[in-house]
Amino acid sequence: MRVIALFFFSIYLVKSEKSCTFAPDLVCSGSKKLSHEVTRHAEKPVKQLINTMYAIVEINGQQFKVEEGKKIFVNHMKDVEAGKTVEFDKVLLVDNEGSVQVGAPTVSGAKVVCEVVNPLVKGEKVIVFKMKRRKDSRKRNGHRQQYTQVEVKSVIA
Repeated sequence: MRVIALFFFSIYLVKSEKSCTFAPDLVCSGSKKLSHEVTRHAEKPVKQLINTMYAIVEINGQQFKVEEGKKIFVNHMKDVEAGKTVEFDKVLLVDNEGSVQVGAPTVSGAKVVCEVVNPLVKGEKVIVFKMKRRKDSRKRNGHRQQYTQVEVKSVIA
């Protein structure tokens, strides 16, 4: 059965190469529009990557890539107030303008200093709907995840 499916898929690929509807990012022969798009993209200036210091830190069991001045939403932290500073010392990786330090399991002496912007932010409501057909059984439940918004003040490595 797999061989037949692959055979039909390869036929579809051959047919679509002529019209370039299957993979518009690839250069197809005989398509003036696509070759024009490729040259147009080549004329655009390429942005240079600015190397800044970033770190990958573990906060409440989740990993985040943080940079100085970036605001992130983390799982709700109890007993924090707006405007207070919080330090996270479970730094797993630090990149300082190209020099990468990988911890085993954490980088020693590295920490991330954050300021709490909003101690309680509620996410969107998620509806959980369970139903068993022909049994007249329906269950509807809702859930809103709670987050804390923090702003990264500094990454110390």
